[in-house]
Amino acid sequence: MEKTWAQMSADEKQEARFQKLLSPKDPQGNDLQFQSPEAEANYKARITRIKDAFQLREADRVPFCILPSMFPYLRAGMTVEEAMYDYDKCTAAFKAFIQEYEPDMHIGASAPGPGKFYEALDYKLYSWPGHGVAPEHSYQCIEGEYMLAEEYDLLMADPSFYFRNFYLPRVFGALDGFKMLVPWTSTLEMYGLAFNYVPFALPPVQNTFQALFEAGAEALKWAVAMGGSEGELTSLGYANILGGFTKAPFDVLGDTLRGTKGIMLDIYRQPDKLLAAMDALTPIMIAMGVGAAEQTGNPLIFIPLHKGADGFLSDEQFKKFYWPTLRQVMVGLIDEGCIPFPALEGHWDSRLEVIQDIPRGKTAWMVDQSDMARVKATLGQNACLMGNVPSSTLNLGTPQDVRAYVKNLIDTAGQGGGYIVCNGAFFDEAKAENVKAMVDAAREYGAYK
Repeated sequence: MEKTWAQMSADEKQEARFQKLLSPKDPQGNDLQFQSPEAEANYKARITRIKDAFQLREADRVPFCILPSMFPYLRAGMTVEEAMYDYDKCTAAFKAFIQEYEPDMHIGASAPGPGKFYEALDYKLYSWPGHGVAPEHSYQCIEGEYMLAEEYDLLMADPSFYFRNFYLPRVFGALDGFKMLVPWTSTLEMYGLAFNYVPFALPPVQNTFQALFEAGAEALKWAVAMGGSEGELTSLGYANILGGFTKAPFDVLGDTLRGTKGIMLDIYRQPDKLLAAMDALTPIMIAMGVGAAEQTGNPLIFIPLHKGADGFLSDEQFKKFYWPTLRQVMVGLIDEGCIPFPALEGHWDSRLEVIQDIPRGKTAWMVDQSDMARVKATLGQNACLMGNVPSSTLNLGTPQDVRAYVKNLIDTAGQGGGYIVCNGAFFDEAKAENVKAMVDAAREYGAYK
């Protein structure tokens, strides 16, 4: 008898997700038609090569990828603002970028995001090109205290109610009407039922829902463009295995709820509340990543890591506040066949012995500025490593500098498998010849004997 999903092991679930990825479907659910037999062969070879690296095996060569931020659009002579508002231009520029460099995997054209969507909701958490940022520059997060110190109990009692009635109106000006709604759990029986729905007759709530309808229409338009782009690139043989993203519970609170100052104060003033809130957020973050993988059909779940880097927390604080719930999130993703993809932004050299405590061959880590030899000797014994080519070298160095750096990376981290040549941080600006040098060096020096 065939096993149900619940009966499968984590290994079996991951294999099932890869098999699904190797047999892509079109929007109608039919087998996707590749544009040539060569494109189909290249697509499957690229996925297999990446899969081998994730599972710490040697493939035919070291895989390579390029994970840019706004580089493809600036490379095409566009502004970032154009990429956010003209979806056809955005996807065309990304297609040209992929065809120019031919990476083994990509993460899609969605990085710029839909500008009109943010406008419709009056987004306050970020400034973006044409709205507080120059047209040619990337968006910027606006640090703030979007959750008050005394609101931990509200968050833990009912996270969905808290987000709807408190957090969302603070970061989306158009959603202010949500403040007037009662919890959905108030809807039980007929007694007093109608009173709960009176707010829906009031102009602030109706305006909020009208804004949501407009934003949803724009989000759908953007999603169709992104999906069409991915389908076309797949038919040309280029693989996107990024399924979505989630976050470390500490960063959920520290990045966009309490803010950096707020969470640092909470470590000292109300540590038990902070720990309890992270425990409450952990299953939500697992479900967020798994749900994204189910929706996209791709297994790789990106986890940007911000406040766990060297210098933010002491070693003891990292072990107490940051790592335990992040590890739980990753294990929860692994148990459902997903591949956690944390990004070690900045330096993480003091954390390497701690974070190597993960299931072997089940994760991929984007390494920014950490010492790659140390990373390989610690985390790299259990995890696939990606990146470490510096943005500064791609932007300011020479092709010879890039080639030498990539060769050293392959010699240091590529032996035995489990390494993918890649930039260490998402980048906007770089010399095109340096990006090409990274790709060429990966091809030249990456063959396994």
